[in-house]
Amino acid sequence: MPQTDFLVIGSGIAGLSFALKTARAVQDARVIVVTKADEDESNTKYAQGGIAVALNTFSDSFENHVADTLLAGDGLCNREIVEMVVREGPMRLDEIVGMGADFDKDSRGDYALGKEGGHSANRIVHHKDATGLEIEKTLLARLRLTPNIEILSHHFAVDLITEHHLKGTTRKWNASPATCFGAYVLDLRSGQVEKILSRVTLLASGGLGQIYRNTTNPLIATGDGIAMAHRAGAEIRNMEFIQFHPTSLFHPGDNPSFLISEAVRGFGALLRTKDGKRFMARYDERGELASRDIVARAIDYEMKVNGDEYVYLDLRHLDNDTFAAHFPTIREKCLSLGIRTDRDMIPVVPAAHYLCGGISVDDHGRTTITNLYACGECSSTGLHGANRLASNSLLEALVFSHHCYTDAVKRINTVSLPAGIPEWSREGTSAAREHILTMHNRKELRDTMSDYVGIVRSDERLGLALKRIEILDKEAYDIYRNTILSIAVCELRNLVTTAGLVVKHSLERKENRGVFYNVSLEKTTHR
Repeated sequence: MPQTDFLVIGSGIAGLSFALKTARAVQDARVIVVTKADEDESNTKYAQGGIAVALNTFSDSFENHVADTLLAGDGLCNREIVEMVVREGPMRLDEIVGMGADFDKDSRGDYALGKEGGHSANRIVHHKDATGLEIEKTLLARLRLTPNIEILSHHFAVDLITEHHLKGTTRKWNASPATCFGAYVLDLRSGQVEKILSRVTLLASGGLGQIYRNTTNPLIATGDGIAMAHRAGAEIRNMEFIQFHPTSLFHPGDNPSFLISEAVRGFGALLRTKDGKRFMARYDERGELASRDIVARAIDYEMKVNGDEYVYLDLRHLDNDTFAAHFPTIREKCLSLGIRTDRDMIPVVPAAHYLCGGISVDDHGRTTITNLYACGECSSTGLHGANRLASNSLLEALVFSHHCYTDAVKRINTVSLPAGIPEWSREGTSAAREHILTMHNRKELRDTMSDYVGIVRSDERLGLALKRIEILDKEAYDIYRNTILSIAVCELRNLVTTAGLVVKHSLERKENRGVFYNVSLEKTTHR
C-alpha cells in the first residue's frame, strides 16, 4: 500500500511546479505524481502563446495588466487575486528561467514580448509557438534529478479518499465538510486499483475540453479532477464559463483540433469570411485583437449567417520568413495540409479551449475539503472571472502552485492519516463483454454539448441537453458500478459529471457575462 506525504494528480505546469518545490523544501518527504498518460502529456504541452507578464517597463505596468484582466473578466474577477497574480508574475518567471527555460529574446537581449487579444501592451513571454512544451520539458528535467519524487505514469485517479470510505462510518457521499486522505488510483497496465494514502493532495488535472466535438484540448482533458472533487463534496463554481478559442484549424476528424495561436493575430493576421471580406470591425473597435469571447462569437455568427463551416485567417500580406521564424509549428502543420501561408488563407473555426471555472479555491489554493488543494485549469481562483485573458493561464499556474506549496509545507507536519481505510473492492463487477455503449455515449455527449451548449446557448437547448445528460449519467453510473474499471469507463463517468455541471450552472446564470451567452437572456447582457 503506497503512502506519501504529497500526492499530485496531474503533470502539467501546476502539478510539476508544486511537486518540485515541495520535494526540495521537505527533503525527507515523499512526493508522488500521478498522471494517466505519459508524464509530458498535459494541456501545458499544447500552450502555444506564452506567459503574460507585465515587466513594468516604460511601455507596460502592473496596473495595465490588472486593468486588461478585469476588463476581459467582465466584472466577475476577484480584484485582489488579479493584483496578487500580476504582481508576482515576474518572480515566478525568474524562477522558471532559473530552472533552464529558454524564452525568445530580441537583438538587445531583452524578452521579445508578443501581443495577444485583450492586451493593451506587448507582454507575452514566449518560446516561439511552443512555450508550454518548453516549460514542461524544463520542469520534467528537474524532477528527474529530484530523488524523493516518484512519477506514476499511466495511472488514473478514480476517486478521492474521504471520511465516507472509513470502515463503520455513516458519513454520506457528497456531504461536507470533508477531509481528503489521498486517492484510489487505477494502474492502467495491471488493471489493479491501488490505495494511495497522502497527508496532502493536490488536484492539477487540467480541463474538460473533451466534452465537446471541437476542442484544442488533448484527449486526456476529461474533467477528472473536477468530477472527483464534486463527488467528494467540494464546492464547484462558474462551470458555465467555457472559453472557445476563436481560431483552431478547420480539419474535420482531428482530435484535438490544432490551435492557431492568438499571437498570430497579434502578429497581424486578419479574419475574413469565405468570400474574402473582413468582418471584425463590425463587432469591436479592436478588430482582430478583441478579447476571445467577442472574436469567437463574431466568427460563430458569421458562420451561421453565411451557412459556412469556417472562416479564413489571412497572413498573405505578412512577411513569410518572419512568420516562419516566429511560428514554425503552425507553419509546418499548414504545409502538411498543403496550405502555404504566403499565398493561401487558413480555414479556422472556434473550438472549446479553456474552462474559466472549476474547483473553488482560496488565495492559497485550498479547496473546501481539508488537506485538498487545486491548481491550474481545474481550479477556480477568481483570476479569470467570466473570461480568461489570453496567456494568463500559465501565469496563474505558476503563481498558484507556489501558493499551494507554501501553505502545504507549513501544514504537512500537523496532518495525520486515520486507520481503517479499506482497499478498493471489485466485488459485484465483471469484465465488459463489449465497449460499444461506452463509445456511443461518449460520442453522444460530445454531440449534445456541441449542438446545445456551445458558444451561444438558449434556455430551450439547455433544457434538452440536461434531460439527455441525466440519462447518460445514469447509464455511465450503471456501467461504472457493474464493470471492472478501465480508463474508458472512468473517463465517461467524469465527462458526464462535468458536462452536467456545465449545463446546470448555465441554467442558473441569469445574465450574459464574458464567454457565457444565452440568447434567452439578451436583455441582460452585461457589456
